[in-house]
Amino acid sequence: MANAKIIEAKQQEVEAIAAKLKSSASTVVADYRGLNVAQVTELRKRLREAGIEFQVLKNSLVSRAAASVELSDLDSVLTGPTAVAFSATDVVAAAKILNDFAKKNDALKLKGGVIEGRFIDAVQVKALADLPSREGLLSMLLSVLQAPMRNFALAVKAVAEKNEASA
Repeated sequence: MANAKIIEAKQQEVEAIAAKLKSSASTVVADYRGLNVAQVTELRKRLREAGIEFQVLKNSLVSRAAASVELSDLDSVLTGPTAVAFSATDVVAAAKILNDFAKKNDALKLKGGVIEGRFIDAVQVKALADLPSREGLLSMLLSVLQAPMRNFALAVKAVAEKNEASA
């Protein structure tokens, strides 16, 4: 009877992890071995402020959840102590925060992750972290969209000034 309860609890946990893997915009897997309590607390605080859920999970449970949502490639990074960051909205935020923290704390190692249902390795996570934030990308887009109008306005102004000078 006790085994049935344990199996049921683990099955529910696997289903919860699978739901998070499926619904997250991005998921980043990291090895936190070597971080002290203060460092882990600081990392959790930064992630929480960005709306990212950070959990230490058993590799076997994550593996089963990944298999159920057809992400069996994730098994390749599920070795050793594993912490998983689930970002529901911002694709770049989890990678950026974890990568920045890893630069200052050598103990944190990025292993890989999942972006919109596709497995990515540690190199791709770091490349994703180097992208500008959503707000930065939107401001770049706005700047690109405004450039033709600005150039047109400057050209019209230059023609008007030239006509005034010759008149």
